[in-house]
Amino acid sequence: MAEQSDNGKRRGEAYFADEGLWGFIHRSFTKSMGYTEEDLAKPVIGICNTFSELNKCHSHFNELVDYVKRGVWQAGGLPMEFPTISIGEPYVKPTTMLLRNLMAMDTEEMLKAHPIDGVVLIGGCDKTVPAQLMAAASANIPAIVLTGGPMLNGRLNGRSLGACTDCYQFTLEHKAGNLNDEQLATAENAICRSDGHCMVMGTASTMASIAEALGMALPGCAAIPAPDSRRRHMAERTGRQIVNLVKADIRPREIMTEAALENAIRVTMASGGSTNAIIHLVAIAGRLGIRLPLEKFDDIAAATPFLLNLRPSGQYQMEEYFEAGGVPALMKELEGLLHGDCLTVTGRSVSENLRGVEVLDRSVIYPLDQPLDPQGGIAVLRGNLAPDGALIKQTAVSPHLKKHRGRAVVFESPADLERRIDDPELDVDESSVLVLKNAGPKGAPAMPEIGQIPIPKKLLLRGVRDMVRISDARISGTSYGALIVHAAPEAAVGGPLALVQDGDMIELDIAARRLHLEVEADELARRREQWTAPAPHYDRGYGLLYIERVMQADKGCDFDFLVPKELRK
Repeated sequence: MAEQSDNGKRRGEAYFADEGLWGFIHRSFTKSMGYTEEDLAKPVIGICNTFSELNKCHSHFNELVDYVKRGVWQAGGLPMEFPTISIGEPYVKPTTMLLRNLMAMDTEEMLKAHPIDGVVLIGGCDKTVPAQLMAAASANIPAIVLTGGPMLNGRLNGRSLGACTDCYQFTLEHKAGNLNDEQLATAENAICRSDGHCMVMGTASTMASIAEALGMALPGCAAIPAPDSRRRHMAERTGRQIVNLVKADIRPREIMTEAALENAIRVTMASGGSTNAIIHLVAIAGRLGIRLPLEKFDDIAAATPFLLNLRPSGQYQMEEYFEAGGVPALMKELEGLLHGDCLTVTGRSVSENLRGVEVLDRSVIYPLDQPLDPQGGIAVLRGNLAPDGALIKQTAVSPHLKKHRGRAVVFESPADLERRIDDPELDVDESSVLVLKNAGPKGAPAMPEIGQIPIPKKLLLRGVRDMVRISDARISGTSYGALIVHAAPEAAVGGPLALVQDGDMIELDIAARRLHLEVEADELARRREQWTAPAPHYDRGYGLLYIERVMQADKGCDFDFLVPKELRK
């Protein structure tokens, strides 16, 4: 539980009521900002504002904060806004994953260091929501998540566009010579036309849905478009509710239980959510002291029909999802498969929250007994090429590639890939399996979203648009295709991926959950004797801390010193 003073007072109350020197200083300095004696007697509500002009997805957060503050004041709390680092997916290099743990640490330490009785965590872009949930699990003071909402659908020539699913498509067709520079620029101007995060079921939408499915955000929060006035209404309600959570002393660890994590996994699978969700959910669970093995995800996926007709695995986008009823409507359809007694930030259970909820559009949310696919979106693959697991979003794979055997075309690093992928002399055909090494947590560094290995240009010109591709990297939740990612252990620590050579035969069988390298064990042992680890990317600073202490993908890529000792192995 969060800290209480020795006399049982709230943290903020004890902080400002102290009769000694420090109480005098606390009151004096705070009153100088315009707060009154009456204000200082209220519950202190921190508002974690991750606004940044370097983060497009959070560009509207200052307005949302105003509405949160309004709700806090209405409910009798004292709102106090504070910043943390903000991670914008399109901007941060080499990858936002390098900074997720830093943001989680930043947020946790801000919560623990200040007299905050409860906190509203405002996030949106891919790594911000998982970082905040990790921090909430560790700090364990009353907390509630408010996401910033998705963009409106992009529009071009009567067609809906989605970032970044169509970003890949437009740039592919430009590379293939089917779009000229002017047409590409027109698409750039049409695809992102409002505030908000990506409007397909990418990582941002997936994590917003997870926050809601976990019970850490108010029902309906995830899908409201960022510019919609109802997003402001949600912000105000969130401000009111955090005060109620403080008064009731309801904390994240009472909400984010093992059963709640299972609910979140089930919603992710029914949604065709991002493969990144698995890394983040494992990391959140680790902060709670819960081991979340990949088999749990696969078991739930096998028993959870795919219901949500959203891109990149379906037809629609978040705007239509909101109009169909959003996450509550999907959860209503899944209600018989959920743990209905889980507590949520409403102070009520999941089942109580779902009373009266209806699915408003069956073309978006399919019935449980008539799903888009009988299994959930993400499959866990195992075999001698990934003994600790690899992931594939099976709902986004071309049907003819779900069972495939092909010859490996190997790239030793991201730089090698960039240098050779479009070489006209590259020995590759459409049946080949593209393999990228040294793109994992320690190797890339920090596991960037480069697992959507480009189709070689000479194959693009022949009309090829999907191939089996394997890496220890991640992919954006907006990606599509036969993309096998998160191969663990990664190549940079000597995982089997490091031993693959050009011409090796690789077998993929999604139905059998099989990923197999057809090379004899003695030959692999010979190759291992000759293998040397790549040079580390950093020799100082946070980067060095990262590569020395980050765990592998199947452990959530958190730092080993931030989870209980028993979860580090």
